[in-house]
Amino acid sequence: MIGAGGLAVGFALGGIVLIYALEYALQRGVDSDALATAHGVAELVNVRALPQPVPVSGGQIVQVVDAKHRVRSASIGADRLVPLLRPDELAAARAGEARTVDGSRAGVAGPLRVVAVKAGPPDDPQTVLVARPVASMRESVNVVRTALLIAYPLLIAVLALFAWRVVGAALRPVEELRAGAETITGGDSSDRLPVPDSRDEIHRLAVTLNDMLDRLARSRTRQRAFVADAAHELRSPLANMRTELEVAQRIGDPAAVEDLLADVERLSRLVDDLLLLARADEAPGLVRAEPVELGALLRETAERYGAARVPVTVADGPPQWTSGDPQALRHVVTNLVDNAVRHATSRVTLAVVPDGFTVIDDGPGIPPADRERVFERFTRLDDARARDAGGAGLGLAIVQELVHRHGGTVTLADAHPGIRARVRLHILPGPPPP
Repeated sequence: MIGAGGLAVGFALGGIVLIYALEYALQRGVDSDALATAHGVAELVNVRALPQPVPVSGGQIVQVVDAKHRVRSASIGADRLVPLLRPDELAAARAGEARTVDGSRAGVAGPLRVVAVKAGPPDDPQTVLVARPVASMRESVNVVRTALLIAYPLLIAVLALFAWRVVGAALRPVEELRAGAETITGGDSSDRLPVPDSRDEIHRLAVTLNDMLDRLARSRTRQRAFVADAAHELRSPLANMRTELEVAQRIGDPAAVEDLLADVERLSRLVDDLLLLARADEAPGLVRAEPVELGALLRETAERYGAARVPVTVADGPPQWTSGDPQALRHVVTNLVDNAVRHATSRVTLAVVPDGFTVIDDGPGIPPADRERVFERFTRLDDARARDAGGAGLGLAIVQELVHRHGGTVTLADAHPGIRARVRLHILPGPPPP
């Protein structure tokens, strides 16, 4: 409706402009023809060769009026006694202003368009008046006006109907998308929007929205799995703690207190890992970045594993600097070493390599098919899950999250025997300035 209204206003303004332009052009043509005739008669007056009556064509009326407002000469059918213009009108016409007068002054129907041109010698000034009926011109303008009044409403109606059909057809896919979104938000089993067959913007919008819905669905699935796995992992230490507390309450066994402390420590580590992952999901960027020397970071971490069940050593290598969060990188190394110590047979080796560092153990290794899956949250392989010392399956997920936040990658490969965890980071070209 708004478009049709705007179209009607535009057509109305265009029609008004067209009518006025047509009337102006026709009137300008009439004035030009009358002036041409007046100049021709004025030349004859100036050379004293004006015949009687004045010859004219095209239905024009000619009068030659002297300074005393008397008619000196006239064309056939023109009044020879009364001039076409009154004295005040004659003065304006002599100044170059065309006048429109009633045709009754010349005995014709309709208005007359009158122009004036000066003529005659200075001692006998005269004025040539040429009048031309404009009834036919007015009739032509009225015909065009009537045609526009009839044609414009019909044209607007046709265009409005066409626009309504076209816009309706163009917006039909949008309505289908809206209906599909309503069914999704209303809890319907369908979780995708209908994709139109046309390869246009609506099609691309539907594809993009479906991709977004897929990502949201995967995110919801991961969130539900995360909550379920977290509840499952928390249930075991809490159940153990409750049992140990009940035993300690009944028999006062000191060993139950030690077991309780171990379960509390395990529970604390699990809660800390969950909080770290939650914060990483909320703020994916680095909190701070400063130069970190990887060799010193590896040696500092290895020193904390002096009492581990297998030795943790650091291979010699040149200093190598990266930019990142020291606490986050320390967490990366610690989680990798924890995982390596848990599965190693006799040793764990840390080493700085040209584009990062490696953590190598000589344990049973990980099958190639599972080397991507172990980075998912709460993922534990069957042999690790059977161990009493097995983790919650969050260590490698935290490592991957923190390494990605530093713009790096972490991969697993065979070490023959064992597994090699390789972390690639952005390496600075040299030591930072002091």
